[in-house]
This record gives sequence, C-alpha cells and structure tokens, in this order.
Amino acid sequence: MASPFPFKPLLLHLLFLFSLFNLSLQSSSSSSTTKTFIIRIDDQSKPTIFPSHYHWYTSSFADSSQILHVYDTVFHGFSATLTETQVASITQHPSVLAVFEDRRRHLHTTRSPQFLGLRNQHGLWSESDYGSDVIIGVFDTGIWPERRSFSDLNLSPVPTRWKGACESGVKFSSSNCNRKLIGARFFASGHEAAAGPGGGPGSVNETVEFRSPRDADGHGTHTASTAAGRHTFKASMAGYAAGIAKGVAPKARLAVYKVCWKNSGCFDSDILAAFDRAVSDGVDVISISIGGGDGVSNPYYLDPIAIGAYGAVSKGVFVSSSGGNDGPTGMSVTNVAPWLTSVGAGTIDRNFPADVILGNGKKLSGVSLYAGKPLNGKMFPLVYPGKSGLLSASLCMENSLDPTLVKGKIVVCDRGSSPRVAKGLVVKKAGGIGMILANGISNGEGLVGDAHLIPACAVGSNEGDTVKSYISSSSSPTATIIFRGTVIGVKPAPIVASFSGRGPNGLTPEILKPDLIAPGVNILAAWTDAVGPTGLDSDNRKSEFNILSGTSMACPHVSGAAALLKSAHPEWTPAMIRSAMMTSASNNDNRFQPMTDESTGKSSTPFDFGSGHLNLDLAMDPGLVYEITNDDYVNFLCSIGYGPKTIQVITKTPANCPARKARTENLNYPSISAIFASSDSGISTKSFIRTVTNVGPVNSVYRPKIESPKGVTVRVKPTKLVFSETVKKLSFAVFVSVDSRKLVLDDSGGVFGYLSWLDGKHVVRSPIVVSQINPL
Repeated sequence: MASPFPFKPLLLHLLFLFSLFNLSLQSSSSSSTTKTFIIRIDDQSKPTIFPSHYHWYTSSFADSSQILHVYDTVFHGFSATLTETQVASITQHPSVLAVFEDRRRHLHTTRSPQFLGLRNQHGLWSESDYGSDVIIGVFDTGIWPERRSFSDLNLSPVPTRWKGACESGVKFSSSNCNRKLIGARFFASGHEAAAGPGGGPGSVNETVEFRSPRDADGHGTHTASTAAGRHTFKASMAGYAAGIAKGVAPKARLAVYKVCWKNSGCFDSDILAAFDRAVSDGVDVISISIGGGDGVSNPYYLDPIAIGAYGAVSKGVFVSSSGGNDGPTGMSVTNVAPWLTSVGAGTIDRNFPADVILGNGKKLSGVSLYAGKPLNGKMFPLVYPGKSGLLSASLCMENSLDPTLVKGKIVVCDRGSSPRVAKGLVVKKAGGIGMILANGISNGEGLVGDAHLIPACAVGSNEGDTVKSYISSSSSPTATIIFRGTVIGVKPAPIVASFSGRGPNGLTPEILKPDLIAPGVNILAAWTDAVGPTGLDSDNRKSEFNILSGTSMACPHVSGAAALLKSAHPEWTPAMIRSAMMTSASNNDNRFQPMTDESTGKSSTPFDFGSGHLNLDLAMDPGLVYEITNDDYVNFLCSIGYGPKTIQVITKTPANCPARKARTENLNYPSISAIFASSDSGISTKSFIRTVTNVGPVNSVYRPKIESPKGVTVRVKPTKLVFSETVKKLSFAVFVSVDSRKLVLDDSGGVFGYLSWLDGKHVVRSPIVVSQINPL
C-alpha cells in the first residue's frame, strides 16, 4: 500500500538532523556557567513538521527545562539559560537573527492633574469621560490592590475585548482584581534564572517579596495610581500634600505586569515577555518607568525595551517611557527609540519647605517630608564628618560615622553613592539628632522631598557650601531645622528637574529626545503596605500614600494623558497622540516666563524639555498632527544603516530598504534637529520634509510663524497650508541655513528656535534645534 505521507522519508531525515543539532547543543559541558540569553528567530522559517514554535525551539535549540519565555506577539523567539558553547552553536543556525544576553534594568525613581490643566466636568476629562474603558498596562513592581485608588465603584463592566487574566500567587488571588484593576500578571523566570543553581541574589526572597503581582516595593503602586487612580478624599502622606488624590485618567482600566523585583531590578527577558503578553491581552497604553540606569542607550536592535515597544506601537498601542534620572549631564536621556514617547521630569507648583537656621542667624531654604517629632527651634551642635577627609564619612555611608563625633548633633551629609534616606538612618544609628543633606555641584540646586526617619532637610549646593563654611569658621557651630509643611502656588513652576535625563539623543541625534516633560518632582500617589515611605527595611510605618520624585513619576502622567486622548479620539494612532502632546506643550512657567533649569537657574532648552511641558488643556484639540506609519519607521531604520536582517530583529518582518536611502532627519517627527559638520565653512543649508494631518475644522488655512535660532536662517515652503474636505494631509519643506563664521552654540551645544503653524485658533509648535558634530 502506498504511504499516505509520500514525503515521510524526507521528514524523518529532517527530524534526525534537528535531533542531532539539538543533541550537540545539549552535549555541551553541563558544568559550564549558564546565563540567560534572548534569541531572536525568523518565525517564517519554522519547519511545518512542528505544530508550534515551542516544539521547534525545544527540538532544535534548547531543552524545555532551559527555556524561560517564548515570545510570539511583539517578538518572535525565546529566552533560555544557556552555556557559552550552546550560544555559539545557536548563533550559527540560519533561522537565528540575533542573540543578546539578558540585562538587568532599573526603575527610574495629587496636585499634578490640576497642574496639567485638568478640571472636573470640563475640557479633556469631560470629553474623554475620564479615560473610561481605555486600558493602561503598567510594567513595574506590581500593585497593592486594596488601596482606595483602585476602587471600581460605579465603573461599567470590564471591556469585552479584554483577553487578559488575574494571576494568583503569594498573597494575591483573582478576587484582588475588579472592574478597575482588570488584569495582573507577574514575570519571574528571567529574574530567578539570574540566581543560578542553588538560588542567589536573583531568586525571589519570600521574606521581602511576593511571588505574585503584589507589590513589595511601592514603586508600581505609585505609578499605577498616578496614571489612573480614582478620586480619593482625605489623601496625604503623614499630613503632607493633603487633599483629594486622583490619577490623570481616573476611569481608565489598569492591567499590571510585574517585571521588577525588590532589591534586584528588572530583567530584559521578563520585560519582553510582558510586552508580548500585554499586547495580546488587549492594552491600549503601556507605561514603562524602567531603563538602563546609566544614561547610555544601546542600539535599537539590542534593546528589548525598544524592540518590545516597536511591536506594541506597530499594533496601535501607545508606549510611554521614562527618560532616565542621570541629568543634568548632557546626552543622558534614555529610551530614545523614535516610536517611544520619552518623558522627562519637571516640578509642580507645590513644595514642602524646611529651613535650616544656623547659629550665626543665617536662614537657609531646603525641603523635607519629615513628619516626626520636631526640633521646636532648639539649637544643636553641628558637625560635618567630611572634614576628616574620608569620602565615606562625608557621604554618611554605612558604618562610616564615629558615634563619639556625631552623637546628639545635627550631621551634614553629602548627597551621592547611597540612598538619601539611608544616610539619615546611618546618622540615627550613630546617635545623631538630625541631618542636613547637601547637594554637590552635579545636583546644583535641585531638591526632592524625602520622608526621613530623623529630622532632616535637603539643601542645594550653594546652601551646602554655606553650612560647611560656617562649620569651618566657628569654634562651636550650631543649627536647628524648622519644617513648614505644604505650600501651594509656588512660583516659578514648572522647572526642569535637575535629575531629568537630557539631550541630545546619543543614539540618533537627528531625533530630539526627550519628547516632552511632565510632573515628576514630589508626586503624591498610592503606596504599598509592605514597606514604609522611605522604602528602608527598618521603616515600619504604614502609609496609604507616598511622595516620590523621578522620571518614573513623570512617565505615568503621560500614560494617563494618552488614555484620555485615546478615549476622546479612538481613531488616533500612537504617533498622532504623541504629536498632539508635543505640539501643544508649554515652554513657559506660571510666571509666563521661559522655563528654567533647576540645576543652573538659567533658561532651559529643548535638550532639557524636548517640545515642552505637557499641557492637556490644549492637547485634546491640536489642530494638526504629525503621523508616522510602520513603513516610515522602517525607512528610518534603513536610513541609519541597518540591514534587512537587523531591521527584522526589531520589526519581525524582513525589510526591503529602498535603493535611494531615506534621510534620517526626514522621519515625520514633530520636532526638527538640524546637525551640521563642525568642519563646514561658509553657509550650509539642510532641508526637512514634514507632513501634517488636519484633525481640526475641515476647512482650515494655516500660516507659519518662524522663530529662528540665533545666527540661523529658517525658511518654509509653501507659506500657506489650505485644508478642505478632500485635502486632509499636506507636506511642507523647512530649510535651515547656518553661517559657520557666525554660529555660536550655547553651553549645551546647540541653538534653538521654533516653527509654528497658526490658523487663528491653534498653535502647532515644533522646536528647531541646530547643533554641530565632528565628522569621523
């Protein structure tokens, strides 16, 4: 009888070859050290004999016990614990597009909605029904679900399109989810694999962690409630920032993806798995306050956050990411892929002042969230351990202070190397009565409040020098600290936070990053019961809310804003939503003066704030938007020299780059970055093509307003854009000319201007940045 499978001998031969390949991998020295790797596979090359990619991977690449995650939504491939020998063999397989080692990432650690222009029953909150039914996926440390911020009171049923789940685990069950918190998952495989055989620093320590979506750190609860927390009355952190707490999109739904673990960070393999699952689950927005932590950006094809975000954005999911806390150093912004919305941090008009009164009568201004027994104006001896010359003592590092020197005194500690609140604990253990935390030059005058365990006040660099000078000049220096509570209506605000990651974009300088800034200093939001407000193990206080600072706090403001805009404009793509935010952003503070830089006190620039500060009152009706398609992003990747296989690592599908390569600066971005070679002589001109889509009144006429950078000439063609019922998109060219003999760049390495399109109602504003580079 003829075989019903005429190609059976060939199939058997193929299976035999695959088995040999797999055996050769598994016969590698099992005693070799294993590490976690992420393997990018060309999914189109899967042999049909395998019913699924998982069967293919376990038959041909790694044993099932080695595989941690299989990716198939935003990324095709798997992560596994492998030896170097196995990795070398896998790399040679023709279906493997890329292999990269798992990396550890770090978190970028109530009045802000009002500060963004949101009002009850008015404007965007009203137009979007407070973000109702939009689903925000938060990648962070999990959630403390019992908080009032996550109540589902009066919310409609869960959207029927939702495909997610509420995973059970340690002290977390499906009943912890509701119509507000509609999904919760945790990803621990990459994290636990980092521990190696027998456990280690990567394992889940169940004495301080929960192997579940429950938040043992607090960061995730804080960011989730910032994005979408419900209105919560009588909110405060130990009396500070008292009032009604609410997130930016109070009626949006939350889906939590725990990818970060207390004391051990967040691993790329788990983050990528969360992207894969969140998009499959049906989120509309992803909020990720995570980055490298070193101010350095990897190439896009080696960055799982960039890769996962591309997969999400290509399917219509908006991704908001923190820009990093390594400012004010230039070129410190992270998460710079052009499909990501990169968010820096600014202050709001609320502060928590504290004063240092020196024995010579001088009063110095600082900030503090100390809520314990006050010093009541009593003067105490003042000491600076740094006078000994020991760096560890000046920084008040663990076991660095001599109790005989500091007991009963207020201690001056320099900022840096260890957490700010931990320094206070060191002072307390050594018998100190209080602490003055002094900024160094790199932090300038930028201050953030902390819920210290002892009376403590943070002061800027200049005030710190004043205190140290007083100590040096006095035979018996004394001081006290006075805590002044909460002050609202502070001017100027916003100010660019000193820690906020700055441009230029170190990876692709033709794309200005950050995109914009949002509130990120002293933000009140919900907190976990697992740790006290300082996050220190010895802090046993319980607080429903906490006040934190960082671009981690700015990012969920933009995530919530995206949810509101998506609810008001369901047809808008991620690029259109970002464009609306960027072109309506504000560059002025509440004095109607240009925003300043906290680190220097001088005017800030688009390298600091991108397009400006988020202004939701205007973003709802931007007039024109800059749309970017998946093909545009592929052309961008071609323009920066990526080949078809490298692009496929990011986009999942092979790319055919045009014979005439696109120009990187022509990506249809809502900002313009003109880069000239420093060797250019005389007058040089660069041109930029942009296309705008009308989302305002059908019949509109826009004319340009040009604010040319100093020493630069900017021209626009055409000088009028006429939209109608049949004309919804129009293109224009921008010509930027510089005379190298007259161009004088500022301290940041650029000069700055703006192009605005005006129709009498809308102002569609884009920054123009001109800079120079040294040619190779």
